[in-house]
Amino acid sequence: MPGFLSVTKEVSLTFIQALRDVVAEFHNNRTNPLLTLLRSKSGEIDAAALVPIVDKVRDLNSAIEGLEDVQSVRKHIRETVKDTAGETYSPTSLSIRSDLPEEAEQLFQSLRLFIGESEDGYEGTINELSLGGANLIYLTLKLLEFKYQREKMAIANFLLIEEPEAHIHTHIQKTLFDRIAYEDAQVIYTTHSTHISEVSNVSNVNILGRRGAFCEAYQPATGLDPAQVTSIQRYLDAVRSNLLFAKSVILVEGDAEEILIPVLAKRVLGLSVDELGISVINIRSTGFKNVAVLFHDLRIRKRCAIVTDLDTIFFDTTPSPTDDGVLAARKRKAIGSQTAGAQRKIDLDAFAAGNAWVQSFYATHTFEVDLIGSGNQEAFVRSVDKVYKAPATITQAITDLRSGLIHQSGYRTLTMAEQEGKGWFAILLAQTLDHQAVVPGYIREAVLFAHGPFSRPLIMRILRHRMKCLLGIDRAARPRLVVLNAEVERFGRLEIDLPTLRTAAAAALPGDVVHAFLAGMV
Repeated sequence: MPGFLSVTKEVSLTFIQALRDVVAEFHNNRTNPLLTLLRSKSGEIDAAALVPIVDKVRDLNSAIEGLEDVQSVRKHIRETVKDTAGETYSPTSLSIRSDLPEEAEQLFQSLRLFIGESEDGYEGTINELSLGGANLIYLTLKLLEFKYQREKMAIANFLLIEEPEAHIHTHIQKTLFDRIAYEDAQVIYTTHSTHISEVSNVSNVNILGRRGAFCEAYQPATGLDPAQVTSIQRYLDAVRSNLLFAKSVILVEGDAEEILIPVLAKRVLGLSVDELGISVINIRSTGFKNVAVLFHDLRIRKRCAIVTDLDTIFFDTTPSPTDDGVLAARKRKAIGSQTAGAQRKIDLDAFAAGNAWVQSFYATHTFEVDLIGSGNQEAFVRSVDKVYKAPATITQAITDLRSGLIHQSGYRTLTMAEQEGKGWFAILLAQTLDHQAVVPGYIREAVLFAHGPFSRPLIMRILRHRMKCLLGIDRAARPRLVVLNAEVERFGRLEIDLPTLRTAAAAALPGDVVHAFLAGMV
């Protein structure tokens, strides 16, 4: 290649690193973005134009040095040094001078930014700003540096921004992403911000996912038609877009599931869904396919569990002349919901067929009805007085919930949920569910599928949580738990396998709700 051709000179690359210690960056002459900008401009200034400025600086330094007080202090310092150390060991010369530089480059290095964040007119240095303010200024200067480089007419312009969200207000994050767009430049962000992913175009997103000892890159829009991409884009708001960052997801249709599935996991397993790497995403409808289509061999290779209701009828829906308007409407709705639920299962099963990353799990009736039907009557009973105030109504509600008959307990459950609102009622239940809560089978299966194989450390943590819960209510169980704890330790040392540990857990924790989870773990 001819010497006068250089590819590197034709490529403009600006890298804005993660904003962790902006103040230190400003104090370092090598990394200070302000100095970078000033150096860039100083090379364009006519040297002759700097001569009057340099002369003024010299005159100013001389004037400061010649001040009577300055000379007096200088004289006293010299006399004190001689009196202290003697003539032989005293400095041969000593001056007090202004440190204002007399060269253009050094003059630029002495310049500092002063910024005001309040309306009182005060301007402070960068280290006096809030973290968000300092980061915003740093970003601004680096973007200006990129603009200066683009003006040099490079063939290719690249702007790399690493995690711009640090300490920056969410509105600024969105505005920043929206405004930074250059037709003649490739802009690349790395981010964990759901607010930035919310306003980004899913077609331009690449997801990095860990797969064992290495990483994979996923492109969510690969193979989708424009209509599908538009639907996904509409769903990916700041709440749902965290599915792009999750190790796996559970898609649910309503507030109750979104609130209570994490609570059930925490109470029973002692692990939050965050610790399990699962995001519970509320679709707020039954349009699961619009989002689940992202999880595929061609796109995001992560597990997606769909949790929805079959809405099977559990009470008599035969029309009766004695039905009031509310009951008649409820019967018609139940019939329609059952038909829709059956069709939804057909559609979702066909949608997930042949796709190892997506699987659907169904409540026989609805989430609340299946939750009480699984054996959680007392949790619902403890919430009755928060829903009803009349003693007679409270008594009847408790009777219904404890009846063991699905048409009574389920009907009462839905009545309470509709009165409070499903979301608010779920919050009430979250306060009454404890470690003895029974997770409905379809929810348990969804969690096990979404998570995938459980590691030995996670299984050990789950069993230690269950042992601690039992010990808190039954001190007599201590001898059994000591034996189980020894087996857990052996499991951690790879001395026994999971089936052996299950057997030990069954003996030490008879009838415990954790066994259903252990049975499904591999």
